[in-house]
Amino acid sequence: MVLGSPGSGRPQVVVIGGGAAGTLVALHLARTAHQRGTGVDVVVVDPADRPGRGTAFGTTDDEHLLNVPAAGMTALPQDPGHFVAWRARQEHATGSEPGTFAPRRQYARYRDETLTDAFDLAAATASLRHVRAGAVGVRRHADGATVLLDDGHDVVAGAVVVATGVPAAGHAWAPPGLTGSPFFVPDPWAPGALDVVRRDRVGAGDVLVVGAGLTMVDVVLSLTRPGGREGRRVLAVSRSGEMPARHADELQLAAIPDVDDWGSTLAELRASVAEHVERVRATGGDWRPAMDGLRFRVSELWQRLSEDDRAEFLATDAGDWNRVRHRMPPTSAAVLRELATADRLRHLTGTVADAAPLTGGGLRVTLADGSTHDVGWVVNCTGPALDVRRLGNPVLDDLLTVRGGVSLAQPATAGMGFRTRDGRLLDSTGRADAPVWTLGALRRGELWESTAVPEIRSQALGLAVDVLDAVAPMPRRLEDGRLVSGHHPVARPRDPLGLPLSATAEAAARYNAGLERVMRLQSGGEELLREAAALDPDFALAHAALAMLGHEAGAATDVAGSLQAARRAVLTRGDERERSLVDVIGRRVDDARHEGATALMNHIAHHPRDVLAVSAAVPTIAFSGVTDIQQEAWDLVDGLAPAYGDHWWYISLLAFTRQDQGRFDEAGLLAESALFCEPSSGHAVHAQTHVMYETGKHEGGRVWLDHWVAESGRSASHRAHFSWHAALHDLAIGDTEAVRQRCYSQLAPPAVTGVRSLIDSASLLWRWRITTADWDAAAGSQAFPHEVAPPPVECVLEAAGADLIDRPETPFVAMHSALALAAAGDLARLARLRDHCRSASDPAIRATGTALCDALLAAGQQQWTRAAEILGDLLPTLVRVGGSAAQREVVEETLLFALVSSGQPEPALAVLDARLDRRPSPLDARRRGSLVVAPV
Repeated sequence: MVLGSPGSGRPQVVVIGGGAAGTLVALHLARTAHQRGTGVDVVVVDPADRPGRGTAFGTTDDEHLLNVPAAGMTALPQDPGHFVAWRARQEHATGSEPGTFAPRRQYARYRDETLTDAFDLAAATASLRHVRAGAVGVRRHADGATVLLDDGHDVVAGAVVVATGVPAAGHAWAPPGLTGSPFFVPDPWAPGALDVVRRDRVGAGDVLVVGAGLTMVDVVLSLTRPGGREGRRVLAVSRSGEMPARHADELQLAAIPDVDDWGSTLAELRASVAEHVERVRATGGDWRPAMDGLRFRVSELWQRLSEDDRAEFLATDAGDWNRVRHRMPPTSAAVLRELATADRLRHLTGTVADAAPLTGGGLRVTLADGSTHDVGWVVNCTGPALDVRRLGNPVLDDLLTVRGGVSLAQPATAGMGFRTRDGRLLDSTGRADAPVWTLGALRRGELWESTAVPEIRSQALGLAVDVLDAVAPMPRRLEDGRLVSGHHPVARPRDPLGLPLSATAEAAARYNAGLERVMRLQSGGEELLREAAALDPDFALAHAALAMLGHEAGAATDVAGSLQAARRAVLTRGDERERSLVDVIGRRVDDARHEGATALMNHIAHHPRDVLAVSAAVPTIAFSGVTDIQQEAWDLVDGLAPAYGDHWWYISLLAFTRQDQGRFDEAGLLAESALFCEPSSGHAVHAQTHVMYETGKHEGGRVWLDHWVAESGRSASHRAHFSWHAALHDLAIGDTEAVRQRCYSQLAPPAVTGVRSLIDSASLLWRWRITTADWDAAAGSQAFPHEVAPPPVECVLEAAGADLIDRPETPFVAMHSALALAAAGDLARLARLRDHCRSASDPAIRATGTALCDALLAAGQQQWTRAAEILGDLLPTLVRVGGSAAQREVVEETLLFALVSSGQPEPALAVLDARLDRRPSPLDARRRGSLVVAPV
C-alpha cells in the first residue's frame, strides 16, 4: 500500500528518523517554506511513539545534562538566544543564563515545542505527519523517491532526508563470556536498561563500565544518584583511563585560528594544533578557547587529510580529541570528583579480555593485563558504532546496495556515514542527482565534527533550503534570469546572495570574490573589483562598487571616475536593480546625507538582498549611514530578516545592531553564531568587541581581539580600528605601555592614513591624554603613573590630510577633526574648523560640530567651567553624529576631565558612578578613588 500526500497538491518530503537531526530538518522545512510562501508536506518516519527524542535526548534523568552551554543549543541559527529565552519563560525555570548546562530531557521538550510552533505558524503552507514505522529502503524514480517501510507500506516523496542520527552503542569489543551474560548491559540507553542495575540486590556490589567518555559520565550519575544502591562503587575501564575534560566555569570566547598555512598532512596539523593551543593557553591562561576555536576550522582541516592520515588519526588521535573537545559540565565533573574522593569511582586503564559468571550472580571480568574484578554488572559505555556498513540498519544497508549497477550511496571515511555534495548523497558513480539528502552523524566521515547540535542545526537549515529549491523552486522572472549574448540567451551569473549580474562569467567571478571580501571586512576587495571592471568594462556594478567603497569607506579608489564609468556602463547593459543601485550611489556621492539617503532606502525596499546597498545603509566600521536616527537604522536591520534568514553576513549586522541597543547577551550570541559559519566575519568580530568593552571584560577582550587580529583577522581591511578597540581595553586596565606599543606599531602612519588615522589614531591620542596623566594633575592625586606619555599627534594629522581635517563633510568626521586639533593644541586651526561647521549646510555639523569646537577651544584656554557646560549640553544629542557608543564616549571622557579640572567633583562622580553601574572598569574605579581622596 502506498501512503501518498494528503491531497494538498504540495510536494512531500520524507524525513527518516525522528531524533535531533530529523526534528531540526522538519522544523526548518516548515520555517523556510513559510518565509518563502511555498508549500510542503513533511512526513517523519520513526517507530518511536513521538518524534523529537532520539538516543541523546530520550533520557528521563534530570542529571543527564547537555554538554554544550544553553547559549549554544538554539534550534534556530538566526536566533541564538532562542533556547535561553525559552528556558527563562518556563514557569519553574532556574539558571536560565547562557552558560547553564540544561538537562537533556528539557531540551527535548524545547525542541518539541519549537517544532509545533513552526508548523502552527506555517499551517497555511506546511503540514507534519508522523508515521510510526521503520524505514527499510529507498527507491528512486522519475518523480522523486519512495520510502519502503517495515510494515509493508510505502511513502512517496519528492525528496528524502536520511536523518537516522547517532547509531546504537557498538559492543563488538565484548568477549563471548560477556555478550552471553544477563549481567551485561550492551546499550545503556535502551528503555529501562539502567533501572534493573540500580535496583539490583543480588549481584556483587561493584559495577564495571567500559569506556570513559560522556556516556560513562551519564551512567555513573544515574547509578550513584539518590535511589541507587548505597555504597555501590563504579569501576570505569578504558584504554586511556582518563575522563573527558571539563568545561570552564564561565563562558569563554573561542580563539579561532587562521589555518591557511597549517599544511595538509597529519604530522603538520598535529604540530600546528599544538602550537595554537599553547599560544592561546600562554596568552589567556586556558587551553579551552583554543579547542573551541578549532571547532570552526575542523571540517576544513579534516578535508585536507588523505584517507591514510584520517585512518591514522582515528587510530591514534581521536580519543584525545574527543576527551578535550567533547567536555562535561562543571557540575558533573564536581560530582565525579566527589565520588572518586569517597572511593565510589575508580578509573582503570585497560581493555576487557574475558568474563565468567559468578555463583549467585554477577561476573568475574579479566582485563588484558591479567587483573580480575568481581562485579555485579558490566555496562557498555564505549559509544556508538561508527561504520554504517556494519550496523545492520535496513535502510542504510539498502542505500549501499547496488541495483542496476549503481547504489544510491557510497560510504565515507571508515564507513562513518556517506559521501555527499553539501548533504546530497553521492551515488556509487559520484553523481548527486538522486533526491536523497543526509546530515548529522551520517556526514561524520567527510566532516569529522558533525554530531553536535551546533553543527546539525546549521546543516538542517541549509538542507531545508536545498530540498525546497529542488521540490518547490521559487519562481523567477525570465528577464531577471537570462542575459542575451549575441543572438542566444544564456544563464546570467549571480552574486553571493543570488542576485543576477550583467557581466561575463569571468568578471562576475572576480566581482563575487571581491564582494565576499568586502562582506568579511577583508582587504583586497577593491583589487578584485578593479579586475572585474577591467575584464568587462561594461560591468556597471563593478565600477559602482568601487565608487561606493571610496566614498563610504575611505578606500583608495577614484570615486568620480568609477561613478562615471558605472553610469556609462549601466546604459549599455544593466537590469532594473543595477540601474537603481548606480543611481543610488551617484546620489550618495553627490548628496551624501539627504536625497541619497531616501534613494537608498527605496532601493533596499525593492532589493533587500543587495549587499552593497545594505552595507552603505548600515555600516559597522564606516563614517556615515542612511540616517541620523538610530531607531530607523535598527528597524531597517530587523526588517531585513525575511530576506536573509540565517546568512552569516546578516547575522553579523544584527549582532552589531543588538549591541548598539544595549542587548549585549543577545549580541554576543549572534556574533558567535555568525563566526561559527564564517570565522573571518569582521562585522561579527566588531560586534563581539563592542560587547566585551561595554560589559567590562577588558582583560579577556584584548586577549581575544589580539588573537583574532593575528589569526583569522590577518587580512582584515580595518586592522587599525580593531587595534583601536584593543587600546581601549589597555586604557581601561591602565596598561599605558601596551597603548604606547600599539600606537607606534599599529596606529601610526604609514600603517594608517586618511580618515582611519583621524577616526582611530588621533581620537585615541586625545583620549589617552585626558584619561591618564592629565587626570592626575587635575584631581590633585597620584592615581596614575606619568612615565608613559602619549606620542605626538602631528604625524597623524599629516596622514589624515588638510582637506579632511579642515573641511569635514559629515558630523562624525567633524567631531574627530576637532578632537585631533585639540590633541595637537592647535587652537587657531580649531577656531577655523568651528567657523567651517557654523557655515555648513548639514544641520548636524552646524549643531554638534560647532558646539564641540567651542568646548575644546574653552578647554584649550583653561576655561574648564565653560567647557563642561557646553559638553554637558552636547552629550545628550551626540548620537546624531553617528558612530558607536564607544566612539562617542571620548566626548564624555572630555566632559569628565573638564569637570574635574574646574573643581566639580560631585557631577564627575555622578558620571563615573553611572558608568560603573553599567560595566566594571578598573580605570573608572581608580579615577573615582582619586576624586574621593582629592581635596575639594
